[in-house]
Amino acid sequence: MTDTVLDRFLRYVVIDTQSDARSKTQPSTEKQKNLGRVLVEELLTIGLADAHLDENGYVYATIPSNVDKPVPVICWCSHMDTAPDFTGTNVKPQIVSNYQGGDIRLTGDPQQVIRVADHPVLNDQIGNDIVTTDGTTLLGADDKAGLAEIVAAAQVLVDNPEIKHGTIKLLFTTDEEIGRGVDKVDLKKLGAQFCYTVDGETAGHIEDETFSADGVEIVIQGVAIHPGFAKDKMENAIKIAGNIISRLPREVSPEGTEGRDGFVHPTGVTGSMDRAQLGLIVRDFDEAGLASKEAMLEGIVKDVMKAYPGSTYSFEVQQYRNMKAILDRHPEIVENAIEAIRRAGMQPVRGSIRGGTDGSRLSFMGLPSANLFAGGHAFHSPLEWVSRQDMERSVKTLVELAKIWAERA
Repeated sequence: MTDTVLDRFLRYVVIDTQSDARSKTQPSTEKQKNLGRVLVEELLTIGLADAHLDENGYVYATIPSNVDKPVPVICWCSHMDTAPDFTGTNVKPQIVSNYQGGDIRLTGDPQQVIRVADHPVLNDQIGNDIVTTDGTTLLGADDKAGLAEIVAAAQVLVDNPEIKHGTIKLLFTTDEEIGRGVDKVDLKKLGAQFCYTVDGETAGHIEDETFSADGVEIVIQGVAIHPGFAKDKMENAIKIAGNIISRLPREVSPEGTEGRDGFVHPTGVTGSMDRAQLGLIVRDFDEAGLASKEAMLEGIVKDVMKAYPGSTYSFEVQQYRNMKAILDRHPEIVENAIEAIRRAGMQPVRGSIRGGTDGSRLSFMGLPSANLFAGGHAFHSPLEWVSRQDMERSVKTLVELAKIWAERA
């Protein structure tokens, strides 16, 4: 098999793998396993004999060491699911070959335009081949670009035994987009000491800091009664939830913040007259910021509930924390990645993520994990795009990373 990273990527993105936060199963959607089975077949074909799909939808595989000395076992990780934010059904990837600048109008929905004014990094892509959607779906570069890059890098290492490297573990997860990506990962079976999630954006970037993140679930129990007899009695849980959402201030919303500003963001609301469930995410780079935003949020809830004396609410918080606290104890993880990016011909950029990755939780589960670029842009939207050349740069970075860990052991 001599597939390029672009060949693999185009094959993966047409497989619908959207996760579903409303589902209680693992994975949340069975269709994620369809891609998992394709990945296992490809990994077996290139020579990774232990590649397999487990009952939870995870793909595990090993690139065996080809050196005699002990080298730390590293893991390369990407996720198979795409975000529920926009449809991922019937993806029709389009290739803009030899991009010469200017806005890109998407053929399936001409109202969808990737504008240079909104995506100035397009100015760095002159002469490159850009993959977009047709405007009617998301693309799935988050994180099928990462999957394609890891499999392509694995093939380079297998096909070129003169490249010396230690043992490398591959982990492809499900449900990352809904915060459950590593819920059932078997770290003992994985057997890695350090990890890189390949789930970042711009080529050359390595991220060792994420938002600390909380998920807040508010359940409102209203007062249900026949609407014909509801005067001064009904307390509609749907309206209560709407009232809470309407009071969230714009200055702490995703659309009102940038850089290191945290935010509060409603992600879903479901319910009926008697019971409504409101889901939100709270993000900040430090725990004090999280605490203040959650206090503000609960203050809004309490104030709203004063007008509904017959109703009650619950307020539950689930969390992950900034992976930098763990990575600072293992500086070689980032140092080796910076050198790999440099050797791959790019200027390394060390930064932080206004979000989270599987690596955030893996780090606190005992597997310190940094985040490498995958090259995609405008995630979770029909304007999503990635260039072939940036995916190839990622493959080269992974190969150089494998070499560096062996050299420095």
